[in-house]
Amino acid sequence: MGTSGGRRQPSQYQAFRWSCCICLLLLFLSSGGCLRASAAGPIKTVVVMVMENRSFDHMLGWMKRLNPAINGVDGSEWNPVSASDAASDRVYFRDGAHFVDPDPGHSFQAIREQIFGSNDTSADPAPMNGFVQQARSMSDNMTESVMNGFPPEMVAVYRALVEEFAVFDRWFASVPSSTQPNRLFVHSGTSHGATSNVARYSSTSAPNRLPHRLLATFS
Repeated sequence: MGTSGGRRQPSQYQAFRWSCCICLLLLFLSSGGCLRASAAGPIKTVVVMVMENRSFDHMLGWMKRLNPAINGVDGSEWNPVSASDAASDRVYFRDGAHFVDPDPGHSFQAIREQIFGSNDTSADPAPMNGFVQQARSMSDNMTESVMNGFPPEMVAVYRALVEEFAVFDRWFASVPSSTQPNRLFVHSGTSHGATSNVARYSSTSAPNRLPHRLLATFS
């Protein structure tokens, strides 16, 4: 759990909030990856901002405090220390996240264990009971990272966006895996079977399955 010493003072908090808002505004104005609707349409611009691997609950789960309709968290959620032990100790989800480090496991194998608690993927629905177990396999301190989310006041820009706009709370990664396969899906609609970061896709063009008409919109 985070300590009070990790929280920003009011003046620092305001400066941080405004600097982040300015950065987002500049990103919005300068983005070349915008879909523009016709002048008659109500939606003029759509900005797609792709960020790093973080779960909805970790970043936005506690926004449920601001809007109870959001499918977030309330602190009753938990994971066992051992997914295979019915009598295992429980670790409950809390709001003590202050940083994004250390980085939890997000390889295909790590996420499979987080979702299913083992290599057996036959459960339907998935039990989602292996997050603590997988984190402890990396580090004893990792549990604090995966079982804590950010309270709204710690992510000021996200809070402002949640309060002013809509939140997609049933949004899932295209591939339960690392960064690059999901980035490929954003740009190409496919990872071409990749479930991990592939070096050659960083230096050469990735496979592309987007319609030419849509691609022309981005050019």
